[in-house]
Amino acid sequence: MKAIIFDCDGVLSDTERYGHLPAFNQAFAELGAPLHWSEEHYATKLQVAGGKERMASDLTPELVRAHGLPTDSQGQADLVARWHQRKTQIYTQMVAAGRLPPRPGVARIFAEAQDAGWKLAVASTSAEPSVRAILEHAVGAGRAGRIDALLAGDCVAHKKPAPDIYLLALEQLGLPPGQALVVEDSRIGLEAATAAGLRCVVTVNGYTEHEDFSQAALVVSSLGDPDGERAVVIANRSPARPGGYLTLADLEACLEG
Repeated sequence: MKAIIFDCDGVLSDTERYGHLPAFNQAFAELGAPLHWSEEHYATKLQVAGGKERMASDLTPELVRAHGLPTDSQGQADLVARWHQRKTQIYTQMVAAGRLPPRPGVARIFAEAQDAGWKLAVASTSAEPSVRAILEHAVGAGRAGRIDALLAGDCVAHKKPAPDIYLLALEQLGLPPGQALVVEDSRIGLEAATAAGLRCVVTVNGYTEHEDFSQAALVVSSLGDPDGERAVVIANRSPARPGGYLTLADLEACLEG
């Protein structure tokens, strides 16, 4: 038995630039939050795993004093939770409206692996409604409904780059690390997978293409599609020899090393 564990944001869809960032800023504006993130600032926020954590990291003592925000930890947590709830609603509506198309190759690989009897999982620090909406839009409700594990949000105490979410995924899949391959898009995701003893394929995006992926088995521009965007191999430390798009056999070669 083999498995693929997909990250969500940046892997299933290019969600960060075209989904999460505008949803954060719309929520900030609607709720009167004293925040607005530029693309450059959001790139630094992506080094923090989790939407609520990204918001909380901007609540500096200076900003709190200047805008009369709660100074106690519980008050700040409640405020951030309210902001994040509205952001998730906006983002889910964007996904349902079809504004965030899936990345190349995701639907194809998902279907091929599922039909071949592989187990499939998604492990993400994003809120579960957001992850489920992206997954259903990327692979279809029928395929998404047959997924073996969907882990999202606050399902673990420590988010990426801690390995907790991948260790939990292995537990739910009932597999050892040697039988599961991770598809990630960021350095912190790669670190989490590696710390859990998992091999990892990285599909970069505009925010992560310059990060250090020296621990990845394979680094590509995308999974690619035979009749669509072609995959560009950036680094390959595996026996896989992909052409213009990755096949299930390529991923199996990455898994087996």
